[in-house]
Amino acid sequence: MPSQGSLSFSRRSFLHLSATASAAAAFHIVTEPMLAAAARKPFSKDAVIIDQNENPLGPSQSAREAISAIIPQGGRYFDNLTDDLIHTFAQVEGFSLDYIHAFPGSSVPLRFAVTAFTSPKRSYVTADPGYEAGMYAAEAAGARVVKVALTKTHAHDVKAMLAAAPDAGLFYICTPNNPTGTLTAHSDIEYLVENKPKGSIVMVDEAYIHFSDAPSALDLVKAGNDVVVLRTFSKTYGMAGLRCGFAIARPDLLTKITDGAGWNFMPTTAVVAAIASLKDAQLVPERRRINATVRQQTFRWLDRNGYSYIPSESNCFMLDTKRPGKEVIDAMAQQNVLIGRIWPVMPTYVRITVGTREEMEQFQAAFQKVMSGAVAFSLAPAVPTKRRRHGIILQV
Repeated sequence: MPSQGSLSFSRRSFLHLSATASAAAAFHIVTEPMLAAAARKPFSKDAVIIDQNENPLGPSQSAREAISAIIPQGGRYFDNLTDDLIHTFAQVEGFSLDYIHAFPGSSVPLRFAVTAFTSPKRSYVTADPGYEAGMYAAEAAGARVVKVALTKTHAHDVKAMLAAAPDAGLFYICTPNNPTGTLTAHSDIEYLVENKPKGSIVMVDEAYIHFSDAPSALDLVKAGNDVVVLRTFSKTYGMAGLRCGFAIARPDLLTKITDGAGWNFMPTTAVVAAIASLKDAQLVPERRRINATVRQQTFRWLDRNGYSYIPSESNCFMLDTKRPGKEVIDAMAQQNVLIGRIWPVMPTYVRITVGTREEMEQFQAAFQKVMSGAVAFSLAPAVPTKRRRHGIILQV
C-alpha cells in the first residue's frame, strides 16, 4: 500500500490546478437537501421531516463520543485523520489506498465525475425516476441527458440504457434507487459493465446499500473495470449533517475526478465520527434492522388501509396518492408533516422517508386525514409553473 507520505504528496499536487479545473470548481453542486428544500414551503420547528432521506437516529454513540473528544482541537486541520479514515476503509474493504478518495459526502465526486466523463459528445444516462443531481451536472457540462424508464420490478433497465445511448460517457446506477428504494441486480450491473461503449464509465451510487442485504459493486472496482463506486456516511450511519463519503475507483479514474474537484481538508468531526462508525461492527446490521422494522410496519399499515406503494429495500419508498402528488404534499404540510418530492414521470407518487416509529405514526394519522377528505386540498395550477430556490429551478 502507498505510504502516508504518498497521500500527502498527492494533496500538494492539487495546488497546481489547471484553469479548466478551477472553472469546473465554480459550478453548483446539487445535493439531496437542496432538492428537498427547493420543493418545500416554510415549516415549524416541530414538523415531522420525512422528505430528505435522512436517518433520524443520527450518529452512533461511538461516533458521538469521537466527535466530543475532538471538539477541543477543532481549531486544527488534522489532515492525518483523513489518512486514518482511508486506511480504516481500505482495511475493512480490502483495497489499496490509492483506490480511495474521501470527500465531504458523495455529492462532490458525483458532480465532478459527471463533468469529467460526459461532454457535448458523451451522454449522461440515468434511470427515470432517479436521483436528479447528476442530471444537473450533465447539463452544466453540456451533455445530453438520457433518462430511461425502470423495469416492471423498478430496477434499472440496463439493456435499454445501453440501447438508448451508444454515445454514453457515464451510466449512473443508484442501488437501492433513489427515489423508489428498489434494487438493481449485481448481474445486471455486470452486464452493463461488460457491454458498455468503450471509454464510458459506470458509476454505482451505493448511498443506501447498507439498508439492504444486496452485494456491493466494489468487486467490479477490484477487478479493474471502468467503475466508480460512491459511498456516503449520510444515510445508514446517520451523518448527513456532518458530510463524509468516498469515491472508490482505479487511481486513473479517481485522478480525473479530483482534477476537477480539487482537494480540501475534510471536516474533522466528520472524519473521526466516520472512523468510529467503520470500527463498530454492530452498527450497520442494527441500523438495517431498525429501518426495516419501521418500514415494514408502515407497509402493513398501508396494506390494511388499501394504499398502493412500491415495496422498498431502503429508507424511502414511493407512495401512490391516486391524485396529483403536489396536492398531497401541500395538504400534508398543513398537518405539519413534510413529505415529497415528486418526479414528473410518476406525478401521482410521492417519496416518503422512513423516520422513527413515532414519526411514521404521525405520518399515518396525517395521511389518513388528508386522503379521507378531512383536510381540504388546495387547487393545483392549471399550467405548471417554475420557481427557483437554492439555485435550483423546479417545475411545480
